[in-house]
Amino acid sequence: MTTSPQEEAPPQTAHGGHPQRWLILGVICLAQLTVLLDNTILNVAIPSLTREMDATTADVQWMMNAYSLVQSGLLLTAGNAADRYGRKLLLMSGLAIFGVGSLVAGLSQSPAQLIAARAGMGVGGALLMTTILAVVVQIFDDKERVKAIALWSTVSSLGFAAGPLIGGVMLNHFWWGAIFLINIPVAVLGLIAVAALVPESKHKAGDRPDLAGAVLSTIGMTAVVYAIITGPEHGWTSGQVLVSALIGIAVLGLFVTWELRIEHPMLDMHFFRNQKFVGAVAGAILVAFGMTGSLFLLTQHLQFVLGYEPLDAGLRTAPLALTVVALNFTGLGAKLVLKVGTPAAIALGMTLVSAGLAAIALLGGHGYGGMLLGLVVMGAGVALSMPAMANAIMSAIPPEKAGVGAGINGTLAEFGNGLGVAVLGAVLNSRFASLVAVSAASLPAALAAADGAEEKARISDAFASGLETSQLVGAVAVLAGGLVAAALLRRAERAESA
Repeated sequence: MTTSPQEEAPPQTAHGGHPQRWLILGVICLAQLTVLLDNTILNVAIPSLTREMDATTADVQWMMNAYSLVQSGLLLTAGNAADRYGRKLLLMSGLAIFGVGSLVAGLSQSPAQLIAARAGMGVGGALLMTTILAVVVQIFDDKERVKAIALWSTVSSLGFAAGPLIGGVMLNHFWWGAIFLINIPVAVLGLIAVAALVPESKHKAGDRPDLAGAVLSTIGMTAVVYAIITGPEHGWTSGQVLVSALIGIAVLGLFVTWELRIEHPMLDMHFFRNQKFVGAVAGAILVAFGMTGSLFLLTQHLQFVLGYEPLDAGLRTAPLALTVVALNFTGLGAKLVLKVGTPAAIALGMTLVSAGLAAIALLGGHGYGGMLLGLVVMGAGVALSMPAMANAIMSAIPPEKAGVGAGINGTLAEFGNGLGVAVLGAVLNSRFASLVAVSAASLPAALAAADGAEEKARISDAFASGLETSQLVGAVAVLAGGLVAAALLRRAERAESA
């Protein structure tokens, strides 16, 4: 990897990488795990939060989305700040803020307090997610970067696997707030390790943070997702939903206009002229959309409809993540990417993710066997597609903009996460409401208000039907997006060769 004269980079070996690069990778992946555990632990706590906090479905979705939306809005600004002021400094700051936010979340007394705490944690998460991938790009050369990014991606899957398991254990023995307090010792260990091992690197002439852009992007995405979440409740053509959607679209349009006009944008819109970048962008959003939206719905289905306890539900979602871990820790995912090329790896991976979603929809409505098959197939697809897309995004951006590149990658993933929860949740709620005439705001409330076993069975069947419909919507979106992304990347590679 070449380095700009203005780039203050870590020391390199004769092979082009930092002499302690693999140890450093382990340290920063520990920091990343702190963020990921919070997202996945919350999934198995949804029924507990619904019962103990009397939270509605919209409350639960905002508990999920508040973190994602704040983080998405700040990732690009955090990436700019990391490039200019130092990636190690921002990494340690993110760990500290995230730890404090976890403490506040664990002691929350109402849905509103928890949503606010989650939004605060999003600030720390933004600082962490931008600097982690930026450091990976700085300490590994081009030959080893694909393998390093595959291992970095595997930690995401470990978070998916460990989060539900840890969450299930905690909920079986403690109150729900403990799922947030578990983050604190991990954050402390991460701080100590980062301070001791991770080298500082920064771009001396880094761009100024674009605070106006961060505000515009956060407001725009929040308004759009709010419209999606409240659409089933108020009606898609209601004034509240339409106004929110129009405000979101208008503000995002202002964001694009602002970024094109200022001297130091947090997102250089000229990146979107690069077909390689655009293809990877499309794929990154849709794989996060399908995986996170699916997991959000599955944890509810396993507990509410199939009757599993939180720990059992967590164990039954683990095969998705364990499949990714198995493929990437053995190096099979990275080897296949290098052998068949990025476009083919993304096309195959996204097709498998789509097939997994379809299998869950068609075979997993009333039993776990179909879900297991779908989760394993999805895991194989994620193992192939996510590292390939992350590497494509980072390789399309200059090394001195590594923080910005990581911010873009993280923004896309978080936006896909929030969009997946919102869209697939909205599809589920719409289908559920069309099949059963209930006024309750959540499935547990509807079951509690049901008159007799026959009506409860009808409500559960309606929820299962809504799950099937939402998973099929996700499958179609992921398949179409994957094929488009692969085609754009293939065209970009041919243009570079020419």
